[in-house]
Amino acid sequence: MKRLCGLILFSMGIGMTLILIFPKNFLWVCLALSCLIIGYNMFCR
Repeated sequence: MKRLCGLILFSMGIGMTLILIFPKNFLWVCLALSCLIIGYNMFCR
């Protein structure tokens, strides 16, 4: 279950990063980076 949640968060982070090619808001950039980091850590550990 932890790996599944990690994969979902990592995929969400990648999607947000692809949408934010031209970052408009610093909060969205931080949110995308945090989803990528948390998802990667949950999936790989």
